[in-house]
Amino acid sequence: MDNRRARHDYHLLERVEAGIALTGTEVKSLRQGRASLQQAYAEVRDGEAWLVGAHISVYDQGNLANHDPDRDRKLLLHRKELDSLSGKVRERGFTLVPTKLYFRNGRAKVELALARGKEVRDKRRDIARREAQRDMERALKGRR
Repeated sequence: MDNRRARHDYHLLERVEAGIALTGTEVKSLRQGRASLQQAYAEVRDGEAWLVGAHISVYDQGNLANHDPDRDRKLLLHRKELDSLSGKVRERGFTLVPTKLYFRNGRAKVELALARGKEVRDKRRDIARREAQRDMERALKGRR
C-alpha cells in the first residue's frame, strides 16, 4: 500500500524500513488491504517511534477484542536509526512520513521517509513538469 499523497506534499529525502507492533485483527485487516496512510506521520516520544494517524479498518470477522482503527502504533527501529532520525527531526525541521506499508517475510513493515514540506509553487512546478513529460511521450508515440 502506497502513500502517494506523501510524494505530492513533501520532498522525500532519506528512507528507512521499520517494523510495526500490531494486534492479530490488525494484521488480518492489513492482509485484506484495508488501511490508509493519507493523514499518517511518525513521531519520536520518550525514545520510541510511533506511527500516528494511520487508519487500519476493523476486521469484519473479529469479535469484542477487535482493535481501535485509529490508535497509535509503536514502530520497531534499531537504537542507532532511532537516534539519527530523532536528531534530524528535532534540529533540521524534517518530518517522518510513512510512504509504504507492506509485508516482508510475513512481517508487517512500514517505509518511513525523512521529508521536508513542499510549498505551493513547488507542487505547481512538479505538475507542470509531469504534464510536459506526458505531452512529449504522446508526441513521440504519435510519430511512430
